[in-house]
Amino acid sequence: MRPEFVWRVAARDLLSTLRDTRTLLGTVLIPLILIPALMLGMPLLLGQFIGGQAQEKQKVGVIGTLPPALQAELERGSSSQGMTLSGVELVPLEVDTPEAARQAVQAEEVDAVIRVTSPLPQQEGDAPAAVQVFAKLNSLAAQTGALGKVEAAIENYNQALAARRLEAAGLSEDDLSPVTLDPQDAATAQEASSGQLAFLIPLLMLNFILSGAMATALDSTAGEKERGTLESLLVSPVRRAEVVAGKLLATALSALVAALFSVLGFLGTGLIAGALLLRGGMQAELSQAFGGQLTLGGGSFSGLLLSAVGAAVLISALLIALSIYARSYKEAQTYVTPLSLLIVVPALFLQFNDGFSAAFYAVPLFGSMLSVMDAVTGTLKWPQLWLSLGANLLAALLLGALALRSFSREEVIFRN
Repeated sequence: MRPEFVWRVAARDLLSTLRDTRTLLGTVLIPLILIPALMLGMPLLLGQFIGGQAQEKQKVGVIGTLPPALQAELERGSSSQGMTLSGVELVPLEVDTPEAARQAVQAEEVDAVIRVTSPLPQQEGDAPAAVQVFAKLNSLAAQTGALGKVEAAIENYNQALAARRLEAAGLSEDDLSPVTLDPQDAATAQEASSGQLAFLIPLLMLNFILSGAMATALDSTAGEKERGTLESLLVSPVRRAEVVAGKLLATALSALVAALFSVLGFLGTGLIAGALLLRGGMQAELSQAFGGQLTLGGGSFSGLLLSAVGAAVLISALLIALSIYARSYKEAQTYVTPLSLLIVVPALFLQFNDGFSAAFYAVPLFGSMLSVMDAVTGTLKWPQLWLSLGANLLAALLLGALALRSFSREEVIFRN
């Protein structure tokens, strides 16, 4: 192949993409705006919601009689997992059946219902008893509000009662736990700063690569067939292999631009998170869990870019091979839209990336996700990176050969 002709075809397709202002803005601006909004906005909103539920006084219905100490604990409020919980407003109910308690919660008359079926222990020697709590267990508002406060109050009441029983028996709480556990974090600073939801980074990055490549790939194949300009290109003194290589180069460059701005979006998110004054420990923990602060060294950044290159070339070859079969631009969109599932579904398993062996890096595209994850967490291993890059390039070569075969068949070129 003649490189100058390959570049001419690529420049022709890139110029067509650059003329579309909306596509250009989507490739450049959306990663810079959407990534910080998702990685920081979501945890901050969730922190505000959880903090609001913790400080709000919920109504809790009571069926039966509560011990005075437990009632005071519920109304006073308590702390749970380092977070201060306000008290609840206890509302006596005149009903006595579980069905009535459920209906009171479903009708939103109260946020939860405590049903006491037998006298609760109040002092040493009293028999244990169970108390029923009715709430919407699948509701985050209930878990962080009424239900969570009832559970925390009962836990504190149990601890106080147990402490008195131990004291009466001449024991202390330390006698029940002669060995205490002191967890020590063995993760590196980069692993800790990347956040517990760092697996979202490969997911978003590859989705932006797909969206960046899609516009150029579809327009340079199905779009040209629809406009009737592909025939003029094929009768020019340019070899079919050079046409395929040029279109693949243009698509890969578009995808890499999207990947570059997605990396800049993640780095910007880390800078914003570091400069932002988060109010309260709970919000800081949520920000660390969801977003963290992405910091990359030279080796990690190089590995991240190489992984992005491999993924961009493979995705571009796949898009070219698929969209050339389409009769129109709209038909091509129906072919390539499901490809996002090839990114979303495997990315969900990245939460368990510690359990993957080196063989998984040889899986095309998924190996790139693992390498991106390793680069983000600072655990990048270069042999595995080269394995994933080689697998992607080999798969791209096969798809490129398939696309070349399609460009050589008149029944495919003139399908429109």
